[in-house]
Amino acid sequence: MREMDFTMVRQDLVAPGQEVEVSEGVLPVAGSFYYTIEPAVAMSANYKKNERLKSAKGVIKEIKETPRGFICVVEFDE
Repeated sequence: MREMDFTMVRQDLVAPGQEVEVSEGVLPVAGSFYYTIEPAVAMSANYKKNERLKSAKGVIKEIKETPRGFICVVEFDE
């Protein structure tokens, strides 16, 4: 299992236990990758090529509230 954090600005867009799909984006200058919970619910940090995600679906493990918004912890079967 692999866990990734996604930043979410608004509350209640997803819930723990919910299966979500993610899309991959590429930053051309840095050659990094980022992921978005669709439909544009939350976004991940940037990852290097050797850290790329292999799964397109995951399950919301938990949602943490922070002073800057919400963190969705998503678990992927990798």
